[in-house]
Amino acid sequence: MLTASDTFSADYDVAVIGAGPVGLACALEIQRRGRRVAVFDKGALVNSLVGYPTNMEFFSTPELLEIGGYPFPTAHYKPIREEALDYYRRVAEAEKLPLRLYERVTGLAGEAGRFELHTSRGTVPVRAVVVATGFFDVPNRLGLPGEDLPHVSHYYKEPYAHAGQRVVVVGAKNSSAKAALALTRAGARVTLVVRGAALSESVKYWIRPDLLNRIAEGRITALYNTTLQAITPDAVQVLGPDGPQALPADFVYALTGYRPDYALLAALGVACQSDEACTPHYDPESFETNRPGVYLAGTVCGGLNTSRWFIENGRHHAQVIAGHLASRP
Repeated sequence: MLTASDTFSADYDVAVIGAGPVGLACALEIQRRGRRVAVFDKGALVNSLVGYPTNMEFFSTPELLEIGGYPFPTAHYKPIREEALDYYRRVAEAEKLPLRLYERVTGLAGEAGRFELHTSRGTVPVRAVVVATGFFDVPNRLGLPGEDLPHVSHYYKEPYAHAGQRVVVVGAKNSSAKAALALTRAGARVTLVVRGAALSESVKYWIRPDLLNRIAEGRITALYNTTLQAITPDAVQVLGPDGPQALPADFVYALTGYRPDYALLAALGVACQSDEACTPHYDPESFETNRPGVYLAGTVCGGLNTSRWFIENGRHHAQVIAGHLASRP
């Protein structure tokens, strides 16, 4: 249980870790209930959205991305990345949320009501913690030789620098499909390496036929049932139905998905279940974890099942958590 103590002076009642849309939603709901709150993030405001591809279109309509009751203005049926960056910044400014950006959280000591949050800038006394860190900052690594070479990336931003270049895209879901199409239209020579026998069924219905048509006409080379074995400065080694071969590659995008920051969860004392998704322990009624006073919100709740929670349903965790905290002394 959270406790009040005259001998413990907290800088904040609640520290929210993660300045993404769900973290901001949590902070504003908690602040509206009269609690002192601060939002910590190791990077920029809505850091994950900063890393999204240029002019990326959200799959959701604007009303599903709104937080705090603020309307999301957009000139499109579905908002783009730049509109979202502006929207969430304006919400944070309107609510006057205390933001501690570029301050990495490294650990947590003490007990509920008397926590000491360890960050890259020192120790911050707090009474409760909400973890809304998402998953986009930790890529699923291939574990292959050459993965850390400078022309290899787990994040795709925009295609224009790759005109006339040989680009290998690894993956079979939406991110790799959209990257392959954009790179091709910008003049790159794209090879798509797919571990399975076909594109993932999760590829959106308006993207899938476009990609399949580009493959059928030969503008994109698709290698199915194929895996990367190693990456060199000018090629990738793959293994497919025809055996091993080397593919010339000027750039490599390993778009193989992302995962929660389990090292941070462990440092905060949050345990994970033994299921295949490595789902963190939390009470679905309150979102409080196995460590009293520490809560989870948003996509981090799903563990490796990163498609379970999105902004549109994860934002509602904010009201549940804020209400639960308000019921504590």
